[in-house]
Amino acid sequence: MNRSELLAREGCLTVARQPAQPVKPAPGQPGSLSSFVPEAAEVFVAILDDGRVLAFNGHVDLGTGIRTSLAQIVAEELDVPAARVAMQLGHTAVTPNQGPTIASASIQISATPLRCAAAQARHALLQLAAEHFGVQVDALAADNAEVFLAATPDAHRVSFAELVAGKRIALELDLKARVKDPSAYRVIGKSAPRVDIPAKATGMLTFVHDMRVPGMLHGRVVRPPYAGLDSGAFVGGLLDSVDRESVAHVPGLRAVVVLGDFIGVVCEREEQAIRAARELRVTWKPLPDLPSLDDPAAAIAAAPATRRPLLEEGDVEAARRAPDTLTVSRTYVWPYQMHGSIGPSCALADYRKPGSGRITVWSGTQNPVSLRYDLATLMGRDEADIDIVRMEAAGCYGRNCADDVCGDALLLSRAVGRPVRVQLSRADEHAWEPKGTGQVVNVTGSVTHDGRMTGYDFVTRYPSNDAPMLASLLTRVVASEPRIFEMGDRTAVSPYVSANRRFVCEDLAPIVRSAWLRGVSALPNSFAHDSFADELAALTGIDQLEFRLRHLDDPRAAELLEAVAKRAGWKARTPRNTPVQGGERFVRGRGIAYARYVHSRFPGFGAAWAAWVAELVVDRVTGEIRVERITIGQDTGTMINPDGVRHQIHGNVVQVLSRSLKERVRFAQGKVASREWGSYPILTFPELPAVDVVLMPRQGEPPLGAGESASVPGPAALANAIYDATGVRFCAPPFTPDTIRAGLREAGVLLDTQRAPQI
Repeated sequence: MNRSELLAREGCLTVARQPAQPVKPAPGQPGSLSSFVPEAAEVFVAILDDGRVLAFNGHVDLGTGIRTSLAQIVAEELDVPAARVAMQLGHTAVTPNQGPTIASASIQISATPLRCAAAQARHALLQLAAEHFGVQVDALAADNAEVFLAATPDAHRVSFAELVAGKRIALELDLKARVKDPSAYRVIGKSAPRVDIPAKATGMLTFVHDMRVPGMLHGRVVRPPYAGLDSGAFVGGLLDSVDRESVAHVPGLRAVVVLGDFIGVVCEREEQAIRAARELRVTWKPLPDLPSLDDPAAAIAAAPATRRPLLEEGDVEAARRAPDTLTVSRTYVWPYQMHGSIGPSCALADYRKPGSGRITVWSGTQNPVSLRYDLATLMGRDEADIDIVRMEAAGCYGRNCADDVCGDALLLSRAVGRPVRVQLSRADEHAWEPKGTGQVVNVTGSVTHDGRMTGYDFVTRYPSNDAPMLASLLTRVVASEPRIFEMGDRTAVSPYVSANRRFVCEDLAPIVRSAWLRGVSALPNSFAHDSFADELAALTGIDQLEFRLRHLDDPRAAELLEAVAKRAGWKARTPRNTPVQGGERFVRGRGIAYARYVHSRFPGFGAAWAAWVAELVVDRVTGEIRVERITIGQDTGTMINPDGVRHQIHGNVVQVLSRSLKERVRFAQGKVASREWGSYPILTFPELPAVDVVLMPRQGEPPLGAGESASVPGPAALANAIYDATGVRFCAPPFTPDTIRAGLREAGVLLDTQRAPQI
């Protein structure tokens, strides 16, 4: 049922807030431009007379397990088993508008109103029970959706359902509601199985790819030849002609839809749509010469940018001139990368003309409210006419093609007057998904001979991300103009303190179609911070752990680093500062790194603290790296579901290993050339190392976002371990065998296969 039906229902207690104008995103920040205000109040918790306990959150579960954790939060405050709570996420007709699901903020921030609403509901139910029993509230207790006399728990009980029967109770959300003290928690902090797994394991309808409705047709798209580009005068105007007769013979063909550079086909069956898209003859006008992206780092470094100072303390130039000081400069380069969703994006849309019903789109979007606004813009319709039903989809942790395919499906549905399902091909997804952007970071640091950092000068260049909906660009509903987002400042300030430091972000327009990917700019920025810290430690002969600890002013960071190092069996030693010598083919190394993911616009706010110790082996003949063990720690504050946090950390490790060791988008003639897994390999199961997780005991502290934090220190830990093994510093992932061989060759330590020992 939608909000209005729920609020009008007899036998129901609701906790809701009155709708308000959506919060507009800060300039240069992600978010919806929508000004839509729903008529009905936004419900967070509902107790029904049929025994159901309903809870609503505007964020979505991207595989992180927040559906389970949010239910635990509600269950804790209501004194019911978590299994009794039915969580609804991201359905625009039902859930509150809480903005996009980004920045690991679902538990840290967006769960707060849910917790308060559940606490309010519990207080109201206890008051109803006090009236029912004729006693004071403090004489009562609750458990398993029942209220009873605390002194005689087996004598008199009344259920939540009975307490609300025949009543319509509507409470206004109070964000100052009295909530439980953490010392009384019985559900929060206890590991719970993921509630979404049984349906997935048994093949129940969960994923948008499996959604079907009566009368549904199938669509496919034919994309223009400027793969991966979404700005320029040619976007939306390059089509010359479409030969509709070239597919007239395809069985089941219902329509060929052409709008600007948007081309789609609609058929009765999916395989027919695939065939029609493949055989449709399309002629494009000549594409203008595009800037070369053979060297993305050079393109980023050369692009015009706006300098944005973030923080300056002391005098970094004076620090370089001080006596007894060593000064080092390094450039760190991060590649363009894909979300690499295993399943290409899919959507189902049912367009209805004005006055004939609501437009419904079933989607795997990460941002339902933003998607509704974008679709309303595309269709020239009111947002009030559109419902986004959010379903599970292939993981993305950022902006893949999940929103784009919704625009495709809705255009085709409008053209044929029937529901249309569109599934992108692998090539469509790889070529057109907004990429995780490349980044170039320049660092100059000063350190005394005895290992005291005296200066740190940091400049990061980040081609901004926005990636407007592709259908809107191709039809020229939205202008194909570059948009500059200011998102290069995540974790831009090093955690390692010095008297003189300067941090600058250089904001520039996107070079290729790009959007946020897990860790956003924090991951490349932290790669630079902790690689550079390691280099200064090696330069001055200070153990890498000791060097970090002496420059950290955050006690929780220091405690986490020490705990992870202890678990990993870290032994202090003088770090290597020369390339490996001798004829040993397989050399071992270990690397340490730390970061706290700081997100949102500078100065932002912190999520969880995380630290890595990586242990690996480098083959000096082939350049291959075998990661043997990762010891990883995280301080998440109060953990709602410790197993959920642990699983999330494992996922971060797997993804960041893949991104650090393998993943890089390739370009040809200024366009994306990585269109299948052969040209964009990812980590495989046999390559996974042992992973040992350290969870800091911080129950009672505020819960912190865990969705991305564990990934942030990973690349630096790997780079530092490679240096420890080889004595060669690598500043540009991915650390592929070719990259390692080239670096070892340049340092003169690559082994010849004829001289290497045989095994």
